[in-house]
Amino acid sequence: MTRSELSKRRSTRDGGSPGPGRRSGVKKAPPRVPTEFADASRGVRLQKVLAERGVAARRTCESMIEQGLVRVNGKLVTGLPAWVDPRHDQINVDGHRLSPGPASRTAGKIYVMINKPRGVISTVRDPQGRRRVTDLVDLGQRLYPVGRLDADSTGLIILTNDGDLTAHLTHPRYEVPKQYVAYVSGRLSTEDIQRLRRGLVLARRSSGGSGKKPEARRASAVRVRQLGHHRSRTRGEYTRLQLTLQEGQNRQVRRMLARLGHKVRRLERVAIGPLRLKGLGLGQWRSLTAGELRGLRRVAGLETGSGPRHSVGSRQREDRLAQVNDDGQVERRSGIDDHAEGARP
Repeated sequence: MTRSELSKRRSTRDGGSPGPGRRSGVKKAPPRVPTEFADASRGVRLQKVLAERGVAARRTCESMIEQGLVRVNGKLVTGLPAWVDPRHDQINVDGHRLSPGPASRTAGKIYVMINKPRGVISTVRDPQGRRRVTDLVDLGQRLYPVGRLDADSTGLIILTNDGDLTAHLTHPRYEVPKQYVAYVSGRLSTEDIQRLRRGLVLARRSSGGSGKKPEARRASAVRVRQLGHHRSRTRGEYTRLQLTLQEGQNRQVRRMLARLGHKVRRLERVAIGPLRLKGLGLGQWRSLTAGELRGLRRVAGLETGSGPRHSVGSRQREDRLAQVNDDGQVERRSGIDDHAEGARP
């Protein structure tokens, strides 16, 4: 159903919308959101789904919801915010059912974002039997995390069965930025911030206990922003930092700050490329929208006209990062934070 048809139906049914300053003479019912659609963990905001299905612009969709034109699974929704599962919920607009077509499935591929809680590990297998991030999502298919976060860190992780997207997001030549917010003990000086930007040499563990001396490699943050300085009665001074990385080594953020004498109290990943962690509580997940998937594919060089940057610095950085992974292999590395097995910020 087109936007113009919807507009005509509303105009015919209501006899035209009252003009500015005029009252319709009908008492407006209070906004109503059925209980099951008031839970953010259900998925995506209703107006966003409507806009992505081509009903109208998002603001117009919000107005249509408030006018009582939208039902989900047969239940009238007239209030906001309301969340729906675009994969399973049946949505009707002015009596017409929207076509399903979940945004996050493409030819059998699944794309999920999850807000990893503390204490959950981001590996597919764990000999110790700890809770894994893949245990939080049950879609009937095996999904793999794109990159890792250590058990003590929280925040954004992508789960998918799309190997091509995973390989492109994790290959260093595409320099996909990852953004973190760190709560750090003490107060960082201007020199500390500059050193984070210039880079610090970090030792890397040798593989397999071979007895070789640990290798050293420079690590840096492409952007560092101090968000605030605070003092807690129980924990003393701490600084809140926003750091953006285009590379990754094992527990890189924590180790860089430890080199400066500052302990990371809390670390959260808030963005991967254009994908930002919004509207999800710890342990909650949702499917990616079509727009979010397009954005990821664009920065990963999978969209037409997109591709890796080919500056001299980028090529040198790619060669340096792709030489040897933590398993001693000269390979494309798998893991968004270190592009190597076991990588965590």
